[in-house]
Amino acid sequence: MSTVSTTRAPARAVRTTDPRPRKSKRRQVRERQWPAYVFLSPWMIGAVVLTLVPMAVSLYLSFTDYNLFDPPHWVGLRNYREMLTEDPRYWRSVGTTTLYVVVAVPLKLGLALGVAMLLKSLSRGRGFYRSAFYAPSLLGASMSIALVWKALFNDGGTVANVLDTVGIHTGGWVGNPHLAVYGVVLLTVWQFGAPMVIFLAGLQQISPDLYEAAALDGAGRWRQFMSITVPMLSPVVFFNLVLEVINSFQVFTPAFAISGGDGGPADSTMFYTLYLYERGFTASHMGYAAAMAWLLLIAIGAITLILFRTSRSWVFYADEEGR
Repeated sequence: MSTVSTTRAPARAVRTTDPRPRKSKRRQVRERQWPAYVFLSPWMIGAVVLTLVPMAVSLYLSFTDYNLFDPPHWVGLRNYREMLTEDPRYWRSVGTTTLYVVVAVPLKLGLALGVAMLLKSLSRGRGFYRSAFYAPSLLGASMSIALVWKALFNDGGTVANVLDTVGIHTGGWVGNPHLAVYGVVLLTVWQFGAPMVIFLAGLQQISPDLYEAAALDGAGRWRQFMSITVPMLSPVVFFNLVLEVINSFQVFTPAFAISGGDGGPADSTMFYTLYLYERGFTASHMGYAAAMAWLLLIAIGAITLILFRTSRSWVFYADEEGR
């Protein structure tokens, strides 16, 4: 009896093809990103409508003669040429603003750092004092506080009376061409709360082990401050410096309130933005004011770029060697 052996051929895998076309990787990325664009669209629309379009219009107006009532008339570079070569009040406003920035920014940052170091050493009541010192930063930018400040430094005001009692006869600062700008400086320095809070946060990130090791090596307080605090805090110092410089070049409310809007006495408080306001809305030379605004933007951008370039030599980042 014979047996018939049968061999079964191995089954072949049936290849099934997806009739749907495969999406490209770029299309898949776009499909994942569209919700982000939907949520960002209010900001993007606001940036275009409220920022980019007005900037483009002001750039155009800076090359025109425009008085807010008649259609703008193209004059080319005449506004810029008049500003730089024929307007002494423009250069006076530049000098006043520069003096203000050079004096106010270091004083404000120095006071903010000093108070932050005192608060760091407190064991109790740190939250209360931090809020109390921060409050002027919330109130100081208002017109009402600026008017109160003007009354304090006016002739017969509290500051003049206090100085008279100790034998310093300065009179009212507001009416003195040599002291009026320093009244605005003191108002700015009084608002040191915002950089103080940032300094305090930076100080709390410095490890106490560094100070302990320096003390064991015989380093005193001043040596610890210069060798540990300043290098470790330099990124925070740089951040506050950039913000304060940008904000100081745009100071307006204190100068307007203390001078009554005319930059007096003798243009001693004629800050750049105040003169811009006067030319644009008082004298109705909006084209000239637009040109001033663009030069201010260029100047702030150049100064900010210089600060970033020079920061490589004095700003220390712990996570980057050779910095």
